[in-house]
Amino acid sequence: MTVAGEQALRAELTELKSVARPAIVKEIAEARAHGDLRENAEYHAAKERQGFIEARIRHIEGQLADAQVIDVTRLKPTGKVIFGATVTLSDCDSEDTLRYQIVGEDESDIASKKLSIMSPFARALISKAEGDEVSVATPNGERSYIIDRVEHL
Repeated sequence: MTVAGEQALRAELTELKSVARPAIVKEIAEARAHGDLRENAEYHAAKERQGFIEARIRHIEGQLADAQVIDVTRLKPTGKVIFGATVTLSDCDSEDTLRYQIVGEDESDIASKKLSIMSPFARALISKAEGDEVSVATPNGERSYIIDRVEHL
């Protein structure tokens, strides 16, 4: 996991524990005050949300406990694509420029230009160096890219 990924998870965990958990406890108490719990839809909905919150807290705590955080800014740049690196590519066919950061599975977000280390595209890039040509199988067929730059941001 990247440093930014760890920070995002810790922020979410803090939000869940300090805001969401107390709010749902209050909702449950208010719903309980309405009377008969067997037919109280508000109570059952609040209890279900509480279950989701508690499950998410456990999931995040497990991820953080098992995580190996890699700070690429502390690694000596070698020009090779590694986990956490930001890679600038040129499409050999269209001359388009692409830029992606290779991150952990839970951090990946294609809209934010973050590729999962487990994706076929990232797997094709790992261990390649600046100037290398990389072929990647895509849904639209085989594509070739030149690695222009590898940065440790």
